[in-house]
Amino acid sequence: MELGGHWDMNSAPRVVSETAERKQERKTGTEAEAADSGAVRARRFLLCLYLVGFLDLFGVSMVVPLLSLHVKSLGASPTVAGIVGSSYGILQLFSSTLVGCWSDVVGRRSSLLACILFSALGYLLLGAATNVFLFVLARVPAGIFKHTLSISRALLSDVVPEKERPLVIGHFNTASGVGFILGPVVGGYLTELEDGFYLTAFICFLVFILNAGLVWFFPWREAKPGSTEQGLPLRKTHVLLGRSHDAVQEAATSCGARASKKAARPWVEVVLALRNMKNLLFSEMWDIFLVRLLMAMAVMLYYSNFVLALEERFGVRPKVTGYLISYSSMLGAVAGLALGPILRLYKHNSQALLLHSSILTCTLLLLYSLAPTMGAVVLSSTLLSFSTAIGRTCITDLQLTVGGAQASGTLIGVGQSVTAVGRIIAPLLSGVAQEVSPCGPPSLGAALALVAIFIMSLNKRHSSGDGKSKLKSE
Repeated sequence: MELGGHWDMNSAPRVVSETAERKQERKTGTEAEAADSGAVRARRFLLCLYLVGFLDLFGVSMVVPLLSLHVKSLGASPTVAGIVGSSYGILQLFSSTLVGCWSDVVGRRSSLLACILFSALGYLLLGAATNVFLFVLARVPAGIFKHTLSISRALLSDVVPEKERPLVIGHFNTASGVGFILGPVVGGYLTELEDGFYLTAFICFLVFILNAGLVWFFPWREAKPGSTEQGLPLRKTHVLLGRSHDAVQEAATSCGARASKKAARPWVEVVLALRNMKNLLFSEMWDIFLVRLLMAMAVMLYYSNFVLALEERFGVRPKVTGYLISYSSMLGAVAGLALGPILRLYKHNSQALLLHSSILTCTLLLLYSLAPTMGAVVLSSTLLSFSTAIGRTCITDLQLTVGGAQASGTLIGVGQSVTAVGRIIAPLLSGVAQEVSPCGPPSLGAALALVAIFIMSLNKRHSSGDGKSKLKSE
C-alpha cells in the first residue's frame, strides 16, 4: 500500500499471506465438492445395483411357485416333476463356479448382461412350452446362467471398501428379499387370469429385459476400473488360485508376447482357474466352505417339512402356515438393515458375528423342535429370520475377506456350488429324519449347526480385517 508516495513494506507479506489463504480455501472447497460428488455417484451406482437385485428376484418369484403345478398340468407324473425340479439345482451346481470364474476373467458388465439375457430367454421359452420336453428345455438357460445375484455380490465386493462390504451386501439382500416377497403376490394374481402361467412367464421375460437395460445404462465409470470393465489382471486371478508369484509373473509376461491370441485368452483363463479350483477347496478356506454347507443344510432341513410338521403337531392349516412363512421372509429382508449397528458393535469382525449367529440359529432350531405351543414356534421363526439372514451375509463376507476379493466371482461361485450340494443332500436327509418324527428334520438341522459351531471354534484364525490366509498373501 502507498502512503504519501511511499510503499508500506510491512503490508506486502500480509497481502501475500491473505492471497495464499484464499487459494488454500478455494482448493480445499474444490476437493470437498469433488469428494461429495464422488460419494453421490457411488451411492447412485449402489442404488442401481440394489434395483437389479430387486427386479431379479421379483421376476423369478412370480414364476417359480407355479412351476410344479404347471408341469403337472402338462401331463408329468410326480416322479417326472421331481426330476425336472432337480435338474435346475444340478445345473446350478456345475455352473455356479464356472460362471463366477468367467465373470472374474471377462469382467462384471459382460457377464452380468449375458446372464440376464440368457435367463430372459429361458423364461420366454418357458412361456411358450406346451409339453414336458419344451418345459425341461426352457429350464436349461436359467439353470446355467441364472447367477445375476452372485455376480452382483461380486461386483459389490469390487466397488466398496472391505469394512463396508457386509453392510452393503446386507442392503442388497434386503432389496432382493423385498422382490421375493412381492413377486409371488403378483404371480398369484396373474395366474388366475386366462392362460395365466404363460402371461406370468412373459412378464418375467420383460422384467429381465428391463434389468438388462438397467445394467447397460449403469454409471460404470463410478466402479473401480479393471475390476468391472476390463476384467481382472491375470496375476491377481492366479494368485487367488494358489499359483506361485514367479509362475504368475512369467505367465503375465508370456501373455504380453501372445497378443495375437488375445481373443482366446478369457476361455484359457477360465480353464486354468477351474484346473486350480482344488487349491481353493483344499486351502485354508476348507472350513469356511464346510461351515457354509452345514449351516445351509440346517436351514433347509428346517424348511423342508415346515408346513407338514405344523399341521401334524398343532393342526395349523397350510394357509396360516403360508402367512407365517411370508412374515418370516419380511423379517429376513428387514434384517439386512440392522447389519450396520450390529457390525459396529462387533467392530466389523465377521467371524465373531457368524459364530454367534450360528449359535443362535442352533438354539432356535432346537427350540422349534421342542416347541410345546404355536407361540414358541412363532418366536423361534421370528428370531431365525434374523439369525439366518445375518449368517448368510457374514459367511459371504468371510469368504471374500480370507480368500481375497481379487477373484470374488470365483469365490462366490464356489460358495453357491457348495449351497447347491446342500440342496441335493438336505431333501434326502429330511426324508429319513421324517421317518422318525415330524420334529426329525429340524432336530437334525440343529445337530449340523452344532458341528459347524464346533468347526468355527477350532479354526479361529480367520477374522474380518485380518484374514491374511495363504491364498491372499501369496
